[in-house]
Amino acid sequence: MTQETNHLLIRQQRLESDGVLSLTLERPDGAALGEWEPGAHIDIVLPSGTVRQYSLCGDPTDKTAYRIAVLREDEGRGGSKEIHDSVRVGDLLAVRGPRNHFALERAPHYLLIAGGIGVTPILSMARQLSRENASWSALYGGRSRATMAFVEEFCGLGEVNVSPSDESGNLDLAAALADVPAGTAVYCCGPEGLLQAVKSVCGPVLGDEAIHFERFGAPVVGADPAAAAEASDGQSPTEFDVELRRTGCTLKVPADRTLLEVVLEANPDILYSCEDGFCGSCETRVLEGVPEHHDSILSQADREKGETMMICVGRSHTPKLVLDA
Repeated sequence: MTQETNHLLIRQQRLESDGVLSLTLERPDGAALGEWEPGAHIDIVLPSGTVRQYSLCGDPTDKTAYRIAVLREDEGRGGSKEIHDSVRVGDLLAVRGPRNHFALERAPHYLLIAGGIGVTPILSMARQLSRENASWSALYGGRSRATMAFVEEFCGLGEVNVSPSDESGNLDLAAALADVPAGTAVYCCGPEGLLQAVKSVCGPVLGDEAIHFERFGAPVVGADPAAAAEASDGQSPTEFDVELRRTGCTLKVPADRTLLEVVLEANPDILYSCEDGFCGSCETRVLEGVPEHHDSILSQADREKGETMMICVGRSHTPKLVLDA
């Protein structure tokens, strides 16, 4: 979605566990930052031009700073290595957001499940639920205790079952469900294997509609048929026109090119990252027309509203689409 880009100062860096570095960001003039709710992300444009998304894991009531945490992934796409190796206290980073497709919904009880660096959005959720005296419990798994960030902070908020796999094996999801009341909402962030386990164990007990996921990447082909169906409707692409209202031009999007590719030719400042429809960086407001969604982020309700779309994978059901770009 079109949002203002701000340049924020890195006030603090801290090693939270083996391989996890947190950054605290603030406005250089000390002014208040934009409000956010647990589950929100920000987009960061790194000095190299790389765009990456990170969950806010600080306190939503703190208007002076944003906190993120970054897991170093030497075999990743390079963003985490750049943050660990090149970014320092005192540097300015271009930041867009916050935005949120993983927001808490009202429920009588919450089961929070975090895997590895997936603890970041879950931590902010636990902080809010604890402040509200809501009913919640949590599971936190990781490879080893040394690699698990924010353990002490997380456990200080309430009932958290910490389960490093080298000590206790995989998370015991069935046991976590034993005493939860009807209407429990599950919020889970972690690797795809954990998400699939949560769906297979919790879904039959609570219903799939009670389970809310935050993904690290695009759904693995064949691993989750429902998620795959969200990302593709199985139809061949068709040609359509796109009007970029703010840029002031109308372009043809051929069947063999993505909407993002065509838009970038006219407006190279559009932010994007994953190009697979799971990060949300390219979310753009739809002014006219009916978007064809192929992402794995938007809820069914958001798809039906048709107010925004991920232009890296989305197309158009109508001959013309008008975007706020």
